[in-house]
Amino acid sequence: MKSKRQHYLLQLIQERDIETQEELMVYLHHTGFKVTQATVSRDIKELRLAKVPDGKGGYKYALPQGTVKGDLNRRARRVFEDYVRGIDFSGNLLIIKTYPGGANAVAAVLDDLKWEGVIASLAGDDVIFLVVRTEGEQNQKRPKGIAGELYRKLEELLYGQ
Repeated sequence: MKSKRQHYLLQLIQERDIETQEELMVYLHHTGFKVTQATVSRDIKELRLAKVPDGKGGYKYALPQGTVKGDLNRRARRVFEDYVRGIDFSGNLLIIKTYPGGANAVAAVLDDLKWEGVIASLAGDDVIFLVVRTEGEQNQKRPKGIAGELYRKLEELLYGQ
């Protein structure tokens, strides 16, 4: 529940200008998270949120600007210690097994790391699939074979070519 709440909280501050903990509590309550001010305060501290100018004379919560790679790595290590049970692979899929409810928090921190070669992450409740490029795909513009043909058709649908 904590990881889902924190993931939602991160989405909130990226989509809205939220000035106070009380506003965060209202949004969280409306989506079914029963939280106290103390819980919101702890979440803010754990997520390392900061108040930044909103451009309108006020302030809003945001992720700290200038987060360095070391900070992201430390956060990733902490999230892995808290939520990850194991890892596995199959071809170009990496599978990360988490405790129930932990996959979204882990996927979010992996997305923030922006590792080269990672195409996408897909999080369920307790498992994440990371799709990665194979060695031969690193410099390709599009896939080969049947996947290449399907890719071309998807491009037609997307771009109307």
